[in-house]
Amino acid sequence: MTSRGSVASRDKGRHGHLRGLYTAVVTSGAAGRFELGTDGPKVILVGVDGSTTSLRASSYAAGLARRQGAQVVAVYVGPVATAAVAAGGAPVLAAAAEAFDEAADDLRRRADQAAKELGIAVTFVATRGDPFSELHRVADETRADAIVVGASAKAGHRLVGSLAVRLVRAGRWPVTVVP
Repeated sequence: MTSRGSVASRDKGRHGHLRGLYTAVVTSGAAGRFELGTDGPKVILVGVDGSTTSLRASSYAAGLARRQGAQVVAVYVGPVATAAVAAGGAPVLAAAAEAFDEAADDLRRRADQAAKELGIAVTFVATRGDPFSELHRVADETRADAIVVGASAKAGHRLVGSLAVRLVRAGRWPVTVVP
């Protein structure tokens, strides 16, 4: 068949090796239409905690959002007060709450600054709990198309599994792990 046909044809040389590949051009209907910038995610959730890898992940997500015209949902998950903290009484609980608020405010300021500099939409969410459960919940609520997280720097996660591994195993979204 010629290159105008509907099936690709292969031209083999004298030793049977492939010399060229001629493909058909699809010109009818929507099959031939390509829309620049509409095939990627529209809502990108990124986990942030102030660590070096989470800041790299947020930069990656912001760049991806800028190129795709997507919205970023930055999620900070703080720890829940443990029994040891609760045993310290009200002053320790108040200090833990203050530390959470300060970290959340700092990350919110960074997100706002990046949004202004890059011209992207950023929603910041601060919550407490298990990082996997909270990222999963917020991703469902915001209808996230993709999740970006920083690689864990903890050695134990290589044995038991990291947040990224748990998100991948959930199988709900494409997950990008930024080193």
